[in-house]
Amino acid sequence: MTTSGRVPAVGGTRTVPAPDPIARDYLLLALRLDQHIPGLVDGYFGPADLKASVDMAQLRAPARLRADAAALRDRLPAEVVEPDRRAWLDLQLVALETQAAALAGDHLPYLEHVTRCFAYAPQRIPDARFEAAAATIDALLPGDGPLADRLTAWDARFVVEVDRLPAVVEWLVDRFRATAATTFGLPDGEDLRISLVTGQPWRAHNWFDGGRRSRVDVNTDLPVQAPDLIVLVAQEAYPGHHLERAWKEAELVDRMGRLEASILIINTPECLISEGLADVGVPFAAPAADGVDLLVEIFERAGLPIATDPAAARDAAAVAVALDEPRQVLGSIGGNAAILRHADGRSHEEVLAYLVEIGRDSPGAAAKRLEFIEHPLWRTYVFVYAEGEALLRRWLEAVPEGERAARFGRLFREQLTPPSVRVPD
Repeated sequence: MTTSGRVPAVGGTRTVPAPDPIARDYLLLALRLDQHIPGLVDGYFGPADLKASVDMAQLRAPARLRADAAALRDRLPAEVVEPDRRAWLDLQLVALETQAAALAGDHLPYLEHVTRCFAYAPQRIPDARFEAAAATIDALLPGDGPLADRLTAWDARFVVEVDRLPAVVEWLVDRFRATAATTFGLPDGEDLRISLVTGQPWRAHNWFDGGRRSRVDVNTDLPVQAPDLIVLVAQEAYPGHHLERAWKEAELVDRMGRLEASILIINTPECLISEGLADVGVPFAAPAADGVDLLVEIFERAGLPIATDPAAARDAAAVAVALDEPRQVLGSIGGNAAILRHADGRSHEEVLAYLVEIGRDSPGAAAKRLEFIEHPLWRTYVFVYAEGEALLRRWLEAVPEGERAARFGRLFREQLTPPSVRVPD
């Protein structure tokens, strides 16, 4: 039943504030573009009638959608008085206009396309940085044979059996939720559930359904190691994607009536902020000082053989904590690989070899990473992880340590953009 100033939301059990004309046309534009680019809309929990009208109508041509985006941008100065909202919408619309233009046949060079999508220019990382990270790992994992083989052997010691994953993940979710409640607060009624899936190009994904509820899918195509679970749960649940989206629904949509926040759109500036938030939020859930103790408990709960020897488990956990930073550096090689593939025109085989030789990926991990890089939707998205983390880490580190939790909390409640959080070099 519609209440005063509110309309039914998708799903039929909730209502949301009625959108103003700008938000209404923004939502329609994104939903129409998603019909041409399946998966572009990562989540929608806004007015049900808008979704129904798009579903029932004929496809709108990409050239028309490009014109719609440009016209909507032109309306912003007259119709949106709040500077932060106006700037956020403008950059989102640049991204949507860029993607509609590509659909219409007006393709930009790869890196220019990426820059317009994220309002941020990705940078190629010097290979020397990866080599330095590899040297650090080499010192932590001494032995014979290629480093990639040693990493594979190391990781095999900490694989969590699939039937053990749900219980361990649920325990971490509860732990990190309690920490987030103390540090940032939780919106009323928030909740999430965890599922195991296969056949996806990503490691894990948060699907936000509205009503403060999320579904987190964990992909088991590749083995899941115990140390990875800390990052996975912090990024996808607390204080990462789930908490971000639940708070934005509560604050931006329900309290402020900014209905443009009731849709989540891939390959737009909001993604750079969201993925950066997920990465820099990990230490708030699991401070480095607690890393060894936390890993030892995960070993025990996962039933890993090493857990039967407390001293060996503690030594292994200490090495795993030390490996985390250089492995993150190696993990950021995805952006370079995407540039090689899509900007430099290197072949699939050449980029696969690069990921194995420079990134020290196993062949299986390299193939999975390249699957993501070559996916029509994710080929653009690949930059948001390392670039978003670097952008927001500099922004957080620009204030004293005691003020960083409060600054991080702004990401839950404000329409921040990459330019608005950029710290000058």
